[in-house]
Amino acid sequence: MPLHPSSSRRAAAGLLAVLAVSALAGAAQPALAQDSWPSRALTIVVPYPPGGSNDVFARAVGKRLGDALGQPVVIDNKPGAGGSLGTALVAKAPADGYTLVAVSSSYVTNAAVQPKLPFDPVKSLVPVAPMARGAFLVAVRQDLPVKTPAELVALAKAQPGKLNYASSGPGSTNQFATELLKASTGTFITHIPYRGMAPATNDLMGGAVDILIASSPSLQAALKSGKARAIAVTSPQQSPIAPDLPPMASAAPGFNFEIWWGLLAPAGVPDPVLQRINAEVARIVNSADMKAFFLREGAEPFSASVAQFGQQVRSEIPYWQKIARQAGISQE
Repeated sequence: MPLHPSSSRRAAAGLLAVLAVSALAGAAQPALAQDSWPSRALTIVVPYPPGGSNDVFARAVGKRLGDALGQPVVIDNKPGAGGSLGTALVAKAPADGYTLVAVSSSYVTNAAVQPKLPFDPVKSLVPVAPMARGAFLVAVRQDLPVKTPAELVALAKAQPGKLNYASSGPGSTNQFATELLKASTGTFITHIPYRGMAPATNDLMGGAVDILIASSPSLQAALKSGKARAIAVTSPQQSPIAPDLPPMASAAPGFNFEIWWGLLAPAGVPDPVLQRINAEVARIVNSADMKAFFLREGAEPFSASVAQFGQQVRSEIPYWQKIARQAGISQE
């Protein structure tokens, strides 16, 4: 039997009311989820073996982040494929803020020389919070007759191709830093790639290579042995990491190389969650005890907004792609 017109209007009004309530409830669900976040443990994937800077920094920040959020933060080492394996796992994880990855500048330099990564370095992950940054040191073998940045540049220009430099491998941050220095000074220095920092520093100490640009912790044993000397930092100004050393830029105008470490998340994590993590990490890394911790590890605190960190990562990839093309840097 057909409904009376007034009954139809009442039924329609009732249906609209139900739909409106349902819509409001649906819209409220993400907000409620974000308000209750986090309700369980977080995981920070470190795509490298234990003991490296990514691992050390992730553990220090992760412990304090867990205390701040009231939930445990688990560190999960997933090494392989130069960091790409663990990073790809996070790229495919649910976009709920419970899974992060701790990366460094090698994230952008790898993207510059590896066109077939198992994830899109721009679209698959979102930069959440930087943790630290640090200049590299410019070290030379003990008996190389240079003590200043200007003397090193002068020697390289006087003997093109005769000097050589070590790196921890093709496409490494060491190679990028030194090739950038060569481009800044118009010099030619022969590249000798090694399989890791240990053999590279050993040959620097043994005098088989002339120059090695690397992090302070990586060079610590070589410098303490007296078989290598640091003559400069790669930041544009003097660095608290090595306050007695001049910047290499004093003899190489425009030269600037600083490595950074930070946390990324799968693309699509709600913005309030990103902002919460960013704010907590910024507060943590700028605390007095963390400043002292980073300094011991050859770094200093680095904080920026989600938008600022995202812009930095996105802009660095094409920048290093350009450097790689100019210098012929490749991992193949």
